[in-house]
Amino acid sequence: MKKTFCLLLLSALAGLAHAEEVLRVYNWTNYIEPEVLAAFQRESGVRVEYETFNTAADLDAALAGAPRYDLVVPSHFQLARLIDEKRLQALDVAKLPHYGSLDPALLAMLAGFGSANRYVVPYLWGSVGLVSNPTLAQPAFGGSLPNSWSLLFDEQQRARLAGCGVGLLDAPEETLSLWLNYRGRNLSLGGTRQIDQAGKQLLALQSQVRNLDNDRYVDDLASGKLCVAMAWVGHALTAAERNPALRFQIPDEGALVFIDSLAIPANAARPDLAYRFIDYLLQPDNARRNALASRFYSPLAADSPEMQRLAREQPVLVPDQAERKRLYFLERLTPEQKARVDGLWQQIKAARHSG
Repeated sequence: MKKTFCLLLLSALAGLAHAEEVLRVYNWTNYIEPEVLAAFQRESGVRVEYETFNTAADLDAALAGAPRYDLVVPSHFQLARLIDEKRLQALDVAKLPHYGSLDPALLAMLAGFGSANRYVVPYLWGSVGLVSNPTLAQPAFGGSLPNSWSLLFDEQQRARLAGCGVGLLDAPEETLSLWLNYRGRNLSLGGTRQIDQAGKQLLALQSQVRNLDNDRYVDDLASGKLCVAMAWVGHALTAAERNPALRFQIPDEGALVFIDSLAIPANAARPDLAYRFIDYLLQPDNARRNALASRFYSPLAADSPEMQRLAREQPVLVPDQAERKRLYFLERLTPEQKARVDGLWQQIKAARHSG
């Protein structure tokens, strides 16, 4: 009996020693170089269960639900709330040997969002700007296109372009912020009445909007089904690879800048594996390759050799100073404001579905 028990115990211990280590990651769609992910699994022996999402609301729902992820990628405007709700772990940067490769300016920006630099490290960043296809849009518009959100937000200009296809993002806070900024207002300062009014105006224009999504519009831009759209820079540049006629611009009135960061949820089952993966992504060449694959901006320090190489390879992935001056961060909303924005957006989406 003792011999049998010892054999069973040794067998169980051997099974544990060879048990597969699994890291669960939840990231934005098309937001990593596949070979970087594959190389991490080969080199570490860790299997990555890699799932993706398309909206910030998807991530909010996942963090509030039953599935437990070890690594997530929230946007900067979510961070203060997620930290207040104790949904993220504070990071020990001593466990990240490549932390020093990050751009100090990005880290300083994150510090302004509820000291978020203590909880996250920047992964990729970019802007929400305007993408157009002049070949299609100029004949419909009747001349050269202004570098302005008026192409989407002015009723008369939008009406001229509706036939060749205009699109907005399924991003409530970003869209309302840009709508109000175009009118010289601030989303976070106007109160719920201003939000309600902006929501009604956005609802009224939906009959002229062909796309309201964060995924399909990339193919529609590339195939010529849209001539003007609000777009994340990486998506616009991805579409432009297939359709060189496309142009991405930072409008004169300004555009949003965002930082998406790597974070470990408070209830993560394997934070140790998350640290290993975070540091792997921070290795300068991997960070460069992820920027090239996603078409978003790298988090590396501007004077690093990898960033200089990236500027030579793809200059569009290194925004110039004039463009940076026209960028602003999405405002932080109170819980009441966010609830109002989300509620209005659901009305807009429901109206589109019913129509």
